[in-house]
Amino acid sequence: MNLPLGAEPGSRVQGGVQMCQAVSPCHANHRGELSAGQLLMWIDTTACLTAEKHAGVSCVTASVDDIRFQATARVGQVISIKAKVTRAFNTSMEVSVKVAVEDVFNNVQQRICEAFSTYVVKPVDGQKVKLKPVILQSAQDNLDYSLAAERRRIRLDHEDAFKNLLQDISMIKETANSKEKVVIATDCTHVESIELVLPPHGNHQGHTFGGQIMAWMEMAATISASRLCQAYPALQSVDMFKFRGPSTVGDRLVFNAIVNNTFQKSLEVGVRVEAYNCEEWTLGKGRHINSAFLIYGAVNDAGEGLTFPTIRATSKDGFRRYRGAIARRRIRLVRKYILSNKEENISSEPWDRSNQACLGYSNVATLTLLAANHGWELSSRADKIKMFTFEENDVLSIMVEMQAGVPSGNAFILLSDLRLRPRWDSHYLTCEPIDTSNEDDKIYHITCPSVHKDKSRDFVVLLSRRYPDKEGDPYIVAMKSVTLASVPPSAEFTRSEFPCAGFLINSEGKDACKVAYFNQLTADVLPYVAGNLGGWSKSVEETASSCIHFLETFETTCI
Repeated sequence: MNLPLGAEPGSRVQGGVQMCQAVSPCHANHRGELSAGQLLMWIDTTACLTAEKHAGVSCVTASVDDIRFQATARVGQVISIKAKVTRAFNTSMEVSVKVAVEDVFNNVQQRICEAFSTYVVKPVDGQKVKLKPVILQSAQDNLDYSLAAERRRIRLDHEDAFKNLLQDISMIKETANSKEKVVIATDCTHVESIELVLPPHGNHQGHTFGGQIMAWMEMAATISASRLCQAYPALQSVDMFKFRGPSTVGDRLVFNAIVNNTFQKSLEVGVRVEAYNCEEWTLGKGRHINSAFLIYGAVNDAGEGLTFPTIRATSKDGFRRYRGAIARRRIRLVRKYILSNKEENISSEPWDRSNQACLGYSNVATLTLLAANHGWELSSRADKIKMFTFEENDVLSIMVEMQAGVPSGNAFILLSDLRLRPRWDSHYLTCEPIDTSNEDDKIYHITCPSVHKDKSRDFVVLLSRRYPDKEGDPYIVAMKSVTLASVPPSAEFTRSEFPCAGFLINSEGKDACKVAYFNQLTADVLPYVAGNLGGWSKSVEETASSCIHFLETFETTCI
């Protein structure tokens, strides 16, 4: 018998489960849109049925993460939910759930979200049940299988990465105690709500239905968010629902929600759930059974995204939550961009002598506009180094500020000569000039080391350098990928691209300058900084420190 790729004898067919629901007024909020809590209930139901179909026994929800809402549904539309097991481990499995909305009048479908849930098999007669692997029937199944392992690694490493990101207390204090912005205490956003678990709230296993708990948590979080933004908040994403233990019919569930932090156009609400039976209720000693972190945005009447005020931590616990929100945001960036598997079409422009002036101008203008964006968020800090992130239209950029004890002109000359880059940046193997006909616009061929044991990468890059027009202006070193017929892709390297990177160098006295490095990350570049963003690496800070040392050590060669 021939089995599909990845199958083993005894494997179960990966059939999955599909659910369709018509959105009725009872499922909607005051705006006629499908309630996020109701959608979470449907997602959990579909995912649980899928897990139990694969396992053949009862399963319980361990966690739900990576939910990003791209659209909503309205009364009269139809919700289509498709779920499948992407990978089975020993006693747990990951279930992927894809949700779309269909307009019954024009038969057009639009994606709402994709969720990833982890389910654990309940023991049978006290014995653990080992799951059979899924059968991989297509190239998409193989890709989902591979990414499921990567998502699991991030989940398992979450606690260590989270602790690493919390170590930089000085950076967090500077942000939390900033006097340059109007700040609001989060105490006014605290919400406490109590629910009695009745028989209709139970599932087929006799426990409180996980989807019902998630719906209640979403309601408490929405009320908390609305108290800060003074508008109708919209759920943008769910960082994680983590199930720590069960509750049963007759339990009292106490929900505590509060805004942990704000990030320009979004805010994070943390929700904690404790369960009490009658005796525990009398004694006031509950069981912590659930936690979740939900991300909200809000728009004004014109549909423009609202900017949230900066919040202030007023207690030791509030300060812990404030710092934790920053760390989780860093980890979310990794999950979003590494696991999205998004193909990017950068479409590098072809370069030749005839369009050199135009491309050079565009190169410098793109870097200048990126640097001028408002909303750069401080995410880490080390000695003489700060790292910021900026996200817009699903594009992530980083900025690294470095304080160097060297004249700005000397730093400019050193950083604009890419042949010197491998001396201080381990992400660069070689930088060979290809066309040097113009001192201010040069073409380089760059090779970079492999990531995750894949092939080494190479880039063809236009570097445009510009001196300040007037006192106070920065030196500019802009870089972008271009296409050059004389350097076609080769089998030795994976040809890669990026739309914008470079340096802005500002003088801070006779013998000091501030160097700001920018990079608009693509799928080709992100692997080199993902560990740093996720908290399990310090590669960016180490490279920046090496850059400062290089500038301060070799600056005499420029004199």
